[in-house]
Amino acid sequence: MIKKVNKNLISLKNDGKKRAIEWVEVPKKPRSMQHPQLLRSSEFPDGKFPAGGKSDIEGIFPPPYYEWFQFEKDFTVYFNLDECISYLCEYITANGPFHGFLGFSQGATLCALLLGYQAQGKVLKEHPPINFFISISGSKFRDPSICDVAYKDPIKAKSVHFIGDKDWLKVPGEDLASAFDKPLILRHPQGHTVPRLDEVTTNQLRNWINEEVLCQQKVGVSVIDNGKDHEKEVSSTNPNKGENGV
Repeated sequence: MIKKVNKNLISLKNDGKKRAIEWVEVPKKPRSMQHPQLLRSSEFPDGKFPAGGKSDIEGIFPPPYYEWFQFEKDFTVYFNLDECISYLCEYITANGPFHGFLGFSQGATLCALLLGYQAQGKVLKEHPPINFFISISGSKFRDPSICDVAYKDPIKAKSVHFIGDKDWLKVPGEDLASAFDKPLILRHPQGHTVPRLDEVTTNQLRNWINEEVLCQQKVGVSVIDNGKDHEKEVSSTNPNKGENGV
């Protein structure tokens, strides 16, 4: 079981969204994440920089909005990334230790980078290894100087990846999952959002949390093999769920 003296989870959210609308904090959070032991001792840091441009949640949630770093359109050139990494490593060291990461979009991409860097001894050298990762609409960095380090070897942390059929980051999300050792992929019919899950997929995620995260045992769940021996995949079969993830 997770030691009570440690923090369970640190969550990095999407760029352009403030802490108050983090998906595990809102009143209508997915039932699959209403796990008291997982969320009992968690941290939800804001992005370091004010969000640039227009946010897609203006008029729904009040400002301010934040982002972790900036990048050019092809996602090969980044701005303030090193400063962001330093800030997060200091935050994790000061407020941890943590057992796992949860991230959405830019936050998930950044979490995976930290996991890869830690595995290669580049960051968080004094922090215990991060054991698990929940990715929602994440992707890989594309700069070869980053990829050659962060994704050099399969990342051993237990991971689950939410990938939407209509998500503009669907293919990059699959690419990110392939960087992990035996990832669990949870597919849903929605877009770039925190998805509402059907009952089957909700139970799959709950089992993964109970057995892989809390008990650190092998998950005994039914999965659909996608033909790659390093992946497990589960499809969310309810196409009637809307795009409003929370």
